[in-house]
Amino acid sequence: MLNLRKRLKLPEKDTSKESSIVVVEAKGGTMNKHCATRKKCYRLFSILAIVLNISLMSGSVFAQDLKDIKQSGFLRHLGIPYANFVTGSGDGMDIEIIRLFARHLGVQYQYVMTDWDNAIGDLTGQKVVPKASDIEVMEIVPIKGDLIANGMTVLPWRQKVVTFSNSTFPNQVWLVARSDSPLKPITPSKNTGKDIKAVKALIAKRSVLCKTGTCLDPSLYDLQATKAHLEYFEGSLNEIAPALLNKKAELSLLDVPDALVALQKWPGKIKVIGPISDIQDMAVAFRRDSPELVEAFNKFLEKIKKDGTYRKIADKYYPFAADYYPAFFKER
Repeated sequence: MLNLRKRLKLPEKDTSKESSIVVVEAKGGTMNKHCATRKKCYRLFSILAIVLNISLMSGSVFAQDLKDIKQSGFLRHLGIPYANFVTGSGDGMDIEIIRLFARHLGVQYQYVMTDWDNAIGDLTGQKVVPKASDIEVMEIVPIKGDLIANGMTVLPWRQKVVTFSNSTFPNQVWLVARSDSPLKPITPSKNTGKDIKAVKALIAKRSVLCKTGTCLDPSLYDLQATKAHLEYFEGSLNEIAPALLNKKAELSLLDVPDALVALQKWPGKIKVIGPISDIQDMAVAFRRDSPELVEAFNKFLEKIKKDGTYRKIADKYYPFAADYYPAFFKER
């Protein structure tokens, strides 16, 4: 409530004598209202109604940390059907991990479906729009969940509005093509920067599927400078690989989890040309005012990594991930 006036960009309250618009007196069970003008009075009450409505709607004054979640008895998991993290069929790597976390906390698990455009707002109560590595703050929206877990990549703009857990999965953005493409995969070196440069040199004047607001946003990797024909995909991330196979473009950006699923689902139809990004982290996103919940999750994550539970779940949904990123899984 303390920041609502600032967030709404309302003028500071004028306490001078001239600005005393309304005086309210209660006498004998009656309410006497004295207003300088009916128009000013209506405007004041309209502003108060908006402030109250936004406070209740956004849930920002009721943001929950660990203690509140335990008292409520529920942990609300915001998820987006994506790759094998949230399959859309009631299971997935992140579904299993957050279910176990809820059980660890002694509360009931509740799944709340969202999408890439609204996930951050559903968590924080403030919708934002990414602008490369920055953000544009938009309207206040209702808070619907306590964490986001669906293979969310840690990106600079997201770090400005949420707190991420320790890494839950490795990621990297690859350039992929149909198997009949004349482009050949690069020969990997031990220098990722050199490999990225080699891949970028191949895409001039070629059409490339990408998606803004995600880790497949070309502005994150300066792809505009490559002179590629960037095709901004409007569908979901799960639909990009099928779109490539249906010849919506010559090439596509795909992150590692989605590429691994595509390689399994359509064997021999897709090939990886090489990396577009350095190795990235995926993690669980939390509100910035939930430090105890973040700490509890990080301790839980470390526990299941040590006892082997994490590796069993990861191997179940991504059986080949350790082949591509042995260092990540060796440490677990």
